[in-house]
Amino acid sequence: MAELPAIVGAWEHPTRKAPDHTPIRILGESARGALDDAGLTPADIDGLCYVGEPMGVNYVTEYLNIRPRWFDSTAVGGASYLSHIMHASNAIQAGKARAVLIAYGSTARSSSAALGSSPRAAVADPMSVSDADAFDSPYGVILAAQYALVARRHMHEYGTTREQLAEIAVACRKHAGFNPNARFRDPITVADVIASRPIADPLHMLDCCVITDGGGAVIVASPEVARNCRHKPVRVLGGSEAVAHGQAGHRRLLDVAANQSGPAAFAATGLKPSDVDLCMIYDSFTITVMTTLEGMGFCKPGEGGAFVSGGTLQLGGKLPINLDGGALSNNHPGRRGLFLAIEATHQLRGNTGARQVKDAKIALCHGTGGYLGGRHSGVTMLLGRD
Repeated sequence: MAELPAIVGAWEHPTRKAPDHTPIRILGESARGALDDAGLTPADIDGLCYVGEPMGVNYVTEYLNIRPRWFDSTAVGGASYLSHIMHASNAIQAGKARAVLIAYGSTARSSSAALGSSPRAAVADPMSVSDADAFDSPYGVILAAQYALVARRHMHEYGTTREQLAEIAVACRKHAGFNPNARFRDPITVADVIASRPIADPLHMLDCCVITDGGGAVIVASPEVARNCRHKPVRVLGGSEAVAHGQAGHRRLLDVAANQSGPAAFAATGLKPSDVDLCMIYDSFTITVMTTLEGMGFCKPGEGGAFVSGGTLQLGGKLPINLDGGALSNNHPGRRGLFLAIEATHQLRGNTGARQVKDAKIALCHGTGGYLGGRHSGVTMLLGRD
């Protein structure tokens, strides 16, 4: 495989609840873990990607005592970190950096953040871009309900069943059983998912992501730096980014950003869906996974229900997904995109133990930021083993 920039360090914070930590402390511990994993020091880092308040990059560089010559604070929700990895790869190829740190920390669970289940606050100026939710929030819409609309539309158009959606949660929980750090590890069945507490029809509790504290970090480095790191490099093969929205009032609930970013990512890398050994897909809700798989071309629109059934997504199946347990069972501190790349990296290194996909060579990561059925980003990235 060509000498492309590579992920050389990847580390996920083991905590799922840390009331004695701050987000920046979790970020710092994650950065140290990724540096140790790569065999690098802070002095080796000359690039930083971080999403935070407007002055966040300034604060984080001081906290970590690094002096980057390139940085990126692109913010597109949970997909941001996959964008960061690809942007870092591009910057390295352009000679702007040699080793870029991408890091994240959150205490969503300790802070009692009701992710997806509380109304968005009303705002003062509906004509402001930042206040766009003013067109929705007065009607009491919550994030889970937005995804429920997408799920119900999928059922209406294609005959998708609750049982088929539940297969996605069952697969993720099975994989979480092999992850000692996952928040929920006990096996569940399709019947368990359907019998769990209703959240927003047709979605039930086990169709929805967990809420945790957590963090992680990856380091993307040039081929020259990668040669001297501790592990075989995992190459950033390429990808694509997209945004979907309400289209000036002509909203199409099933027009997800993956419909654009998925095919474009395959075209950019010269790969096709049949080349992929495993997928790490943002699973904020079960319907997110189904529509993403369709959008990226693993099956045709409307065939997602049949595709995910029969163990397809489980370890040993045709397309194992979310081998760490995903957001549905492992962790979701608010933005999960970075964890997709962390697990994919370890899978391609072949060091994930009982949840390892045999002889994995190509991994696809897809992040979603925002909410399906409305404003959201989609970032698709492909990683390859040397």
